[in-house]
Amino acid sequence: MNLTTKIVAATFAVVLVVSGALSAHAQDPAAQGQARVAAMLEAGAEPVRIVCFGDSVTGLYYHTGGRRTYSDMLQIALQRLYPAASVTVINAGISGNNTVNALARIETDVLAHKPHLVTIMFGLNDITNLTMEQYAENLASIITQCRAAGSEVLLCTPNAVEETERRPSAKLEEYIAALQKVAVDNSVPVVDCYAAYQQVRAKDPLAFAFLMSDEIHPNMDGHKLFAQVIAEAIAGKPVSLEDVESPFPAMPKTLALLKEGKPVRVYAMPPYDALIAPALLSAFPSATIEVTAWPVEGRSVAQLEADAKPVREMGVDLVIVAVPADANAESPEKYLRSYSWVMNYALSFAHQEWDVIAFPPSTANPALAADENEPLARQRIHAQDLGTITRADGDETPVAQLLEEWVKEQFAESGTTASVKE
Repeated sequence: MNLTTKIVAATFAVVLVVSGALSAHAQDPAAQGQARVAAMLEAGAEPVRIVCFGDSVTGLYYHTGGRRTYSDMLQIALQRLYPAASVTVINAGISGNNTVNALARIETDVLAHKPHLVTIMFGLNDITNLTMEQYAENLASIITQCRAAGSEVLLCTPNAVEETERRPSAKLEEYIAALQKVAVDNSVPVVDCYAAYQQVRAKDPLAFAFLMSDEIHPNMDGHKLFAQVIAEAIAGKPVSLEDVESPFPAMPKTLALLKEGKPVRVYAMPPYDALIAPALLSAFPSATIEVTAWPVEGRSVAQLEADAKPVREMGVDLVIVAVPADANAESPEKYLRSYSWVMNYALSFAHQEWDVIAFPPSTANPALAADENEPLARQRIHAQDLGTITRADGDETPVAQLLEEWVKEQFAESGTTASVKE
């Protein structure tokens, strides 16, 4: 069993444990609301609207690649569980928000959608600037307003975090206890996402690190865990999102520029600084491709993290991350952290304003498939929800050909066939 398989297996095992407890709880009167939503999904007679209400962990930001979040994964999960359902999951997460901010925007951002169900996940900002009493009162008010508008409610505990001065785990657990008391007092079901993350960490600290984009924000693998646990809380049965691939096409902004005949500005690590222009020109021969090389030689992954900080200010259209195999770190955990920040800084802060793709070392050199950093790089790229090329075992295709074929496939399957020339 390879490292990636072990991480996925450990994570999914925890989903079963936590969700099993929620399924048992589904007979409690507090869970009757979600049971009504489940019945609507099962019947498929009318559209079901769900709003995910929260802070930056919920919202669409760089942590998950800037294109999808657990709200998108929840929609996929529920569609798998209820094939006949018409379900729309709306993201109402905003960075920096606490429950005071939530109350200020609940009418426009949540209730205006007339949701059948609202999931509520706040706390990571509340613990830095609100008392537990204020947090509890605000949660109760959010619940009251949602119910008054005819919406069912699921309270979600926030994810576990890396220990920091501003967000110590002990304090977070106190706020979670306050949330759970609010749930009891208001007869609201709780989806214990915190417990799901903590059980992953207890089984394997490295597996927990694979779920996190930084100290407090989960990456897409973490968001899949959110979605699996929330979906099972609604449905009372498990669902796996392990096989959900990154969004397609991987380079929508680049494709749009090429179709419009506009120049494409690329910032790329070697060897892709030399390979990307010919690959793009193979599909759009008259395109203008401007490439700037991102130097990597002799750099550690921590140094590449520092080098990535100015990328957001560069005004590029496509960034290609290809951390070399010899860019090492002191430990797998430090390697994962720095690798994440290379990609985090390469992405725009919120929704993806330019394209970012990433390739593990073996994409350029199949001999590196056995390198110790290869599985770490592959899983990290996958967890960031970015487009990539991974070789099958024994694939010796030259990287230039591999990239050209991948680019043509991306463009062909997204409505612009490789045979279309400008």
